[in-house]
Amino acid sequence: MERENQFIGQSGAFLDAVERASRAAPMDRPVLVIGERGTGKELIAERLHRLSPRWGEPLVTMNCAALPETLIEAELFGHEAGAFTGATKARAGRFEEADKGTLFLDELGTLSMGAQERLLRAVEYGEVTRIGSSRPIRVDVRIVAATNDDLPALAEQGEFRADLLDRLSFEVITLPPLRVRDGDVDVLADYFGRRMAAELHWEGWPGFADHVRRQLDEYAWPGNVRELRNVVERAVYRWDNWDEPIAHVQFDPFDSPWKPFTPAHRKPAAHTTKAEPRPTGAENSHTAALAAEFENVDDLRAAVDAHERSIVEHALGKHRWNQRQTAKALGLTYDQLRHCIKKHDLMQEKEADG
Repeated sequence: MERENQFIGQSGAFLDAVERASRAAPMDRPVLVIGERGTGKELIAERLHRLSPRWGEPLVTMNCAALPETLIEAELFGHEAGAFTGATKARAGRFEEADKGTLFLDELGTLSMGAQERLLRAVEYGEVTRIGSSRPIRVDVRIVAATNDDLPALAEQGEFRADLLDRLSFEVITLPPLRVRDGDVDVLADYFGRRMAAELHWEGWPGFADHVRRQLDEYAWPGNVRELRNVVERAVYRWDNWDEPIAHVQFDPFDSPWKPFTPAHRKPAAHTTKAEPRPTGAENSHTAALAAEFENVDDLRAAVDAHERSIVEHALGKHRWNQRQTAKALGLTYDQLRHCIKKHDLMQEKEADG
């Protein structure tokens, strides 16, 4: 579990989720944590354990998606020597390791139906049976499970046991994605930036240029807090001058003019009849934001100028305010770029930042 992270945020949606976890922690009942990747489900699980009467006992974590189906049951419930090929000696499972403590099952929705059935029995009766044994073992374990799947929908489709879902959902904590956490992007970016600057032994923290803060705030963050941390730390470590605000961020680390070409045989067939994947929540959010922005345009020229200003700001930051490199990257002459800089007062903003 990633213990170096902390709960950072001030938005109502985020604080409500944390408060719900705090209230549920003392209850000796199962809890389901729902959220997109990178929203901090493992941190909620740790909070549920640390604030519970079990805090001094083990917190055992298992990622259900990290193991092949044939090994999941052996990992969860243990096995006896000779139970299957390769089982040269007996081994306790995660349930036994978590006895008196908490077992955190991440990616719960990937469990096979067989593993779900055995998990249900363990939750119902407090007993597990190692593979290859007929003798049940009593265990006292609190279950915290996490997923980014729609478990009720999977249960309706027969892909997840409804009785197990009922048993595990005493409390359900749904974590908000970063894109709806009003004000938290700026708070988190500053926190991760300062931490990275300290790691690099910078003498001070220059912060981010205004246009970079706008870019961070307007980005949809499909990878949520984990992605934000990567973007911010990458921007800080690539920046050479801690006396000036960081003026460039790269959201996609794979973006490059030398990006490898995907062979035609690896691409999806153009004639396939398979249904197109539905847009993710982040894509829907980004599309909706653009639509709302376009609806509010009542001055086309001003809107175009604002867009041009953002593009030039971004390019200047990317090229460390080297105007000749920026002009070349944007397909402009040096004089054309100088005109844009003067038109939008960008040099004045840079001098003010410095």
